[in-house]
Order: sequence, then structure tokens, then C-alpha cells
Amino acid sequence: MNLVTIAFKSIKQRALASSLTALSVALGVMLMVAVLVIFGILNRTFGQNAIFYDLIVGPKGSDLQLVLSTVYRVSPPIENLPYSYYKDLLEHPAVAEAVPIALGDVTEEGGFPIVGTNERFFELPYAPNEEFLLRGHGFEDPFDAIIGDQVAYKNGWDIGSQFKLVHGGQESDHVHNEKFTVVGIIKQTGTPNDKTVFIHLNGFYSIADHNKPVKEYVDRFRKFYTIVPGSDKDLELQEIEEAAAKVAPGAHYHGPSTDVTKEITSVLVRMKRPAGDPPDAPSIAAPLFASRLKKGFQAQGINPIIPMKRLLDNVVGNIQKGLVVMTTLIIIVSGVSIFVSIYNSMADRRREIAIMRALGASRQAVFTIILAESILLCFGGGLFGLLLGHGLVFVAAPIVASQTGLLIDPFAFETIEFVIVPSLIVLASIVGFIPGTTAYRTDVAEAIAD
Repeated sequence: MNLVTIAFKSIKQRALASSLTALSVALGVMLMVAVLVIFGILNRTFGQNAIFYDLIVGPKGSDLQLVLSTVYRVSPPIENLPYSYYKDLLEHPAVAEAVPIALGDVTEEGGFPIVGTNERFFELPYAPNEEFLLRGHGFEDPFDAIIGDQVAYKNGWDIGSQFKLVHGGQESDHVHNEKFTVVGIIKQTGTPNDKTVFIHLNGFYSIADHNKPVKEYVDRFRKFYTIVPGSDKDLELQEIEEAAAKVAPGAHYHGPSTDVTKEITSVLVRMKRPAGDPPDAPSIAAPLFASRLKKGFQAQGINPIIPMKRLLDNVVGNIQKGLVVMTTLIIIVSGVSIFVSIYNSMADRRREIAIMRALGASRQAVFTIILAESILLCFGGGLFGLLLGHGLVFVAAPIVASQTGLLIDPFAFETIEFVIVPSLIVLASIVGFIPGTTAYRTDVAEAIAD
């Protein structure tokens, strides 16, 4: 019978106490694994190239607010851009793709955010090597709508369903009269697109009150552009002012939808790349283009990864570190409970140890048996905790997906988990050292006599 088998039989003799101490280790490891896996998924989702575009162009202001509103739709937009500026970006020689985004309103049912855009949004990848998959078809009519998987599930909508929009937010009671028809449903992407309703940009502009008062538009146009007499922008401004003169002060323009009355919230920009560069290679032109925007216009171009990484590092990262520290302390306390359990059992086992010594067991063998008990309890509890942790992630994955639209791979594994079991063995060796030393020093004659 080898020493590990003897240690295992000794643990079985104290089954209840041993199970409880191992369970405490398992619970600590379970929490640590769940924290590591979930935050690892968050880091990959928000900290890497989780978006196909190089820049988000929008009004000057908070870069984080621009990303949260445009990509994640959890923050109100800063302001609007003139529609003509989007057309300028389309024609810029360094720009490969420019996709307009117009935010505003929510669905009457469920309060899902409305995004006005064009068909190009769905023709391009939403992330590197990740294409949109639609059931149904894309935009064909101004009042067509494409909805995310979670919108369809929660509202019970399907192809052909019709809905209305609520102006300004779910708390508003101003329901627009226009009805939109679902023509496409996006297959689950694990992104905020799953909880978003997309409508055709022309349909967005056709909704009452979605055009600003012309006077307000004129003022914004003047602030945004540097008007040079005789330039194209000067001629465009004259056209706008002519339209403004025909509309009462403060009134909205209700005529045909023209560029004069249009505004957008932001533009998703993909820069051109040198021939031969892989499509997912970082754009060299993007930082230069963004710096020029800051100098030339009342706009900003933001790499969406930068503010999100800053948020992760400064806020989410600190929460993760706090939770990891807390779960580490739980595991250490569990190790202490193993120490207490084994150490308290030493008084009852002095005679048992003495008999083993009398039968020929060396001091080193006795020390090894006690140390093996500690390692078996920590190792077994750690393995069980790994299974429980991934089981917890497996159970939480569909719940998180339904609440946030974030896809969590239930089989996700973080490389740092490889450190957990070796760390537990080190902890077990430290914990088992003192009881092992006590067993090592047991006086055979005295213990048998007692």
C-alpha cells in the first residue's frame, strides 16, 4: 500500500470534516473561475477589434459617450452632424467605407433602441471576419426594419410584424404614427446589434419631428464649417437659408426629405489600406485622419477600442482585481480550515502514527502521509471547484445573453486557470507542513504508552 493510498484512507475516516474543508476550497475556486472567465470574455468583447470600422466620427465631446451611444447604444448621443458632412466623408480619397448612423426613439414594445442606417451597414462585417446573417431580406422600402435576435424573441416579432416608435425614449408618451414592417431578423451575434431595431435612413427622416427646425440647422451648419465665400459650402448654406426663410421661426421643415434638412448622429468609417495589407491589419491612416478632424471641423474621429479599453482598465479592471483578491482570500481561508482540521486530528492520531512507526514506517513517510492528505484535499477541492465554476458559467450564459445580448461561450477557458491547481498544491504544502512536522516528531514509546 503506497503512502498516497494511506493518506486517502485517512481522509475517508474523517469523511464529513474532510468533505466540508474540500468543499470550502471548491467554492472559492468556483468563484475565481467564474470571475476569470466572465471578465475574460468582457475583455475580448470590448478590448479587442470587436468592430470592423477604424473610426467612429461624431461631434466633439466625450469619446466614451460617442462609442457607448453609437456602438453599444447605452448612452444618449452627444449631438448631430450635418448630413452633408457624411457625404464629404464618402468622397474623401482616404476613406473606403462610411456608414451613417442616426439615433433616436425606441420601440413602443420593449423600448429597444432605434438606429437609422442604410443597407451598407449589413453588407459589411460587424467585426473582423464576422458577417451579418439575416433571415428575410435587407432594406427595400423606407419603412422596412431589420431587428436583432433578442428583439424578435422578447417582443414575439417575426417577418411581417409591424410596430410604432416612441419619440425620445420609453418614458415619453409621444408615439409616432408611422408603422415599420420587419423584413429581416439578424442571427445572434453576441453584440448590441441583437437588442437593436434598424430602420432605413430614409424612413427615419420621414418620421415627423425628426427634422430639426431649419433655423437651428443653419446655426449648427455655420458653427460646424468654416464658410469661405463662393465655396460649395457657401452655396449649400445659401440653399439652407432660402429654405429657412420659407419656414416660420422654430418650426420644423415638413417638405420632401432633402439633404438640407437631414442630420446624422455619427459615421462608421473604414479607411483604405495599402495593396497587399490583410483586411484586419490596423489602419495607418486612421490616427492621422482623426487628428486632422480635430483641427479642421467641429468633429472627432475615435478608435472605438481606445475609450473602451480605458473603461475596462480603470473601472471594470479594478472590479475584476477586487473580486480576484476576494476569492483568493476565500481560498486561503479554506486552506487555513484544512490546516485546522488536520492539526486538530493529530492528537487523536498519535497512537495511530506511533503504531505505523513501530511497524517500520520512517519519520519521512509519516510526514509525507500528512502532507499528502493536505494536498489531496486542496487538489480534489480545486478540481471540483473548476467543474463548478464552468458549470456556473454554463448556467449563466443563456441568462446573460437574454439580458444583455452578450454571447458567453459556456466552454470558454482562460489560460490563467492553469495556475490555480499548482497554486493550490503550493498552498496545501504550506498548510500541511506544521501538522506533518508534528507527526514527524511524534515519540513512539510515549504515544504507545499513552
